[in-house]
Amino acid sequence: MRITEEQIKLVNGRIKALIEADNFYGKRLKAAGVNEISTVEEFEKLPFSEKADLRDAYPLGLMTAKESDIVRIHSSSGTTGKPVIIPYTAKDVDDWAIMFKRCYEIAGITNMDRIHITPGYGLWTAGIGFQNGAEKLGAMAIPMGPGNTEKQLQMMQDMKSTVLCSTSSYALLLTEEVEKRGIKDKIFLKKGIIGSERWSDKMKKTISEGLGISLYDIYGLTEIYGPGIGISCDENTGMHYFDDYIYIEIINPVTGENLPDGEWGEVVITTLVKEGAPLIRYRTHDLSRIVPGSCPCGCEFPRLDTIMGRTDDMMKIKGVNVFPSQIEEILQKFPEVSSEYQIRISHLDGKDTMRIYVETNGTVDFLELAKRIADRVKSVIGFTPLVKVVEEGVLPRSEKKTKRVIDERYDEV
Repeated sequence: MRITEEQIKLVNGRIKALIEADNFYGKRLKAAGVNEISTVEEFEKLPFSEKADLRDAYPLGLMTAKESDIVRIHSSSGTTGKPVIIPYTAKDVDDWAIMFKRCYEIAGITNMDRIHITPGYGLWTAGIGFQNGAEKLGAMAIPMGPGNTEKQLQMMQDMKSTVLCSTSSYALLLTEEVEKRGIKDKIFLKKGIIGSERWSDKMKKTISEGLGISLYDIYGLTEIYGPGIGISCDENTGMHYFDDYIYIEIINPVTGENLPDGEWGEVVITTLVKEGAPLIRYRTHDLSRIVPGSCPCGCEFPRLDTIMGRTDDMMKIKGVNVFPSQIEEILQKFPEVSSEYQIRISHLDGKDTMRIYVETNGTVDFLELAKRIADRVKSVIGFTPLVKVVEEGVLPRSEKKTKRVIDERYDEV
């Protein structure tokens, strides 16, 4: 979707604010002699912004509004390098809550729902984002935060929670605990709003059937408000995102050129009205596409397809570029294995080795299954991994995000 005249006007407002603030992007605009834009072509010539730019601005170099107007900061959940600090004005917080309210409404959630919130609070945007949206909707928020699964399940039963908000990893853990305890008939959940990490169709099926709920993908980044800038609907044909607040482009991650709707590439986001820390042409490194046409659900907001991975997810093994999503797609073709897997990459005896751990129940021949999986992987990526089949429940579960790729090459001397 090409940027509209109305969106260009909004971008010009952010350009003016950035130049006046004289932050890193304001300086880039000045150096390029840009004060405003008037065409699609001029917009697409604006420089990109990157995570490294945001880290270099630590702690408050991104602040574009007056400090007296800043009411909150949040920080990205990344574990490498300097954290990214994002300042918010009161309007930013309210705009975010409005978008989140829309997400709940697209998922069919009303002010009569009881929303069970398990993501973390604090500097991370997740927990408080889910809560602000629930309050804007007028629903009952149950702000559990992460951990203490025993208490989560007890509150879920006692409060008769109808909506679960969590990462897919924690939703899976809760699903397994509900099954172990045999309490599926004692919970009242109807819907799950799941975000923060990519998850397979097999995992979705396990959670949906195990808890008896409809699932919705929610999208967001701390740099761009947080979760709640887009969500899937009942048609499950992509995530509707709110183009009165953000503009999304898809680019070729190598050349930076814009790609037409329907083609897969890197998601680039521009905030149209953000005051505290507006971003123009921010490279997310998420891989997706704009879904062409209109959605059968009738919602007129455009759609972004499921996030298929990240440009920086790529692993180079034995000279071959491999994405975790490739392995995930292969494993989904084996009904005997669960949705959980782990990939470990090592450098042994002068060569790279990839080990894939998968779970299954005790009714299959572990060695025979491992060989079939290894053969299928080789046919797709060109070399044979070591496949280890373990019993269901052996691989680690997480209350946050599950680390499924562990590259041990950099830990080895």
